[in-house]
Amino acid sequence: MNPARRATATAVVLAAAGALLSAVAPAASAAVNCASPTYQRQFFANTTFSGTPKKTDCDAAVAEKWGTGAPATGLPKDNFGVRWTVTRDFGSGGPFALPVTAQDGIRVYLDGTRKVDLWKNVSTTQKKTVNVTIPAGKHTLRVDFVNWTGAADVSFAYTPRTTPDVDKVKPLVPAGPSVSYDPATGRARVSWAKNKEMDLAGYRVYRRPSGSPFKAVPLATTTATSHTDTTLPVTGETFLYEVRAYDKAGNESAGTADMSVTTADRTAPGAPSGLEITDASEENGLGLRWSPVPGAASYRVYRAPDGNGAYTRLGGTAEPSYRDATAAVGTAYSYRVTAVDAAGNESARSAALTGTRRDDTPPPPVTGLKATPADDGFELTWDENPAPDLLRYSVYAGRVLSDGEESVCSASETAWLKPDTTSYHYTTVPDGEQRCFFVDAVDSSWNSRYKSTGEADVVVATELGTPAEPGTGDEATGPAS
Repeated sequence: MNPARRATATAVVLAAAGALLSAVAPAASAAVNCASPTYQRQFFANTTFSGTPKKTDCDAAVAEKWGTGAPATGLPKDNFGVRWTVTRDFGSGGPFALPVTAQDGIRVYLDGTRKVDLWKNVSTTQKKTVNVTIPAGKHTLRVDFVNWTGAADVSFAYTPRTTPDVDKVKPLVPAGPSVSYDPATGRARVSWAKNKEMDLAGYRVYRRPSGSPFKAVPLATTTATSHTDTTLPVTGETFLYEVRAYDKAGNESAGTADMSVTTADRTAPGAPSGLEITDASEENGLGLRWSPVPGAASYRVYRAPDGNGAYTRLGGTAEPSYRDATAAVGTAYSYRVTAVDAAGNESARSAALTGTRRDDTPPPPVTGLKATPADDGFELTWDENPAPDLLRYSVYAGRVLSDGEESVCSASETAWLKPDTTSYHYTTVPDGEQRCFFVDAVDSSWNSRYKSTGEADVVVATELGTPAEPGTGDEATGPAS
């Protein structure tokens, strides 16, 4: 409530042609504009609201107790009128109570239609409450008060009725919704314009993944006109927001148009599993494979020396398999694999797997084999094999079989000898028969020259008979069987 201010006049004295002229002009008053929902208040020196108001100002509420005095300077203490007017937006509208008290008369109008009429001179304060339904949108309320004689007091309010059994009107959908997303923080800020309903309780913000419905429970409830979502998953998914207003009676508006946000993807896929060796041939390298990982666009393979050393990135592949063609033959390595999604997020590493590229090359053939008959068998000697990974020598002994056109050595393994051995004494009872021999070289990868090729340098010798025959026996080469 603003106090009334005194109206003044200015006296102007002019001298013209020897005559004294005087004029009294009313003070110029600018138009008074009162921002809604503040009332514009006008004071009249009569009870018919006729003529120019004596004073116009703004008033926050209709609530006065002037008693038996004048309401403003320059107005009489009896037979005056005061008018309050306000135009405001009621949003969705709804049921309102219009409580009034007055001594003397009061009338209340809604958009020019009289809703309250207590228009009489009284000696005590009269009271009344009228219930009305105000439609949605902007409407004008006008309060006319007059005091004829005696004390003057007046009050008026327009109050929403908010009990659920009375108020069935939903608020309007919040206007001006928008959303912004900060990929650096992964946060989305939803904002909207303030609703006009006087019984508004707040707003509910809902969020859903694209393709899914909104949940019954809102993401957030607030009385502000914005909400910052700090719980968005950073998975590269698209999420939709909507805002609904709700009032004190529990009525909820429809939702705003959906607002879309596509999040930054900073969530890595799961680590690969099922890592295994598919093959480890010398020719092709060491093959790896693992189970496909959902969401993976590619994979990275890491290798380390088996037992110690740091893993280094070996290469990449779009398929759940990889072949290491750079592994040294016979060297053990440990491997681990990661999955990488389209946004470049890399998973944790798989469990380690150890593998060795197989040596498929047999040692060179054994050379210089000699078989010297002895009293109790044969003395075998040969040249040292140059294979660096030689594991052993396998000595084969047998008989020569012939069909008249072709002779073969039908032999079997007789002895396994250490790699630093180049001789062997084959014991047998001399009976003057032929014996055939060959020696095979086997490396640490169990590659056998004989088993790889089916060929060997065969030596044939004749056992000493009785009497013993001179000489060292016949030396020859031929196929082995």
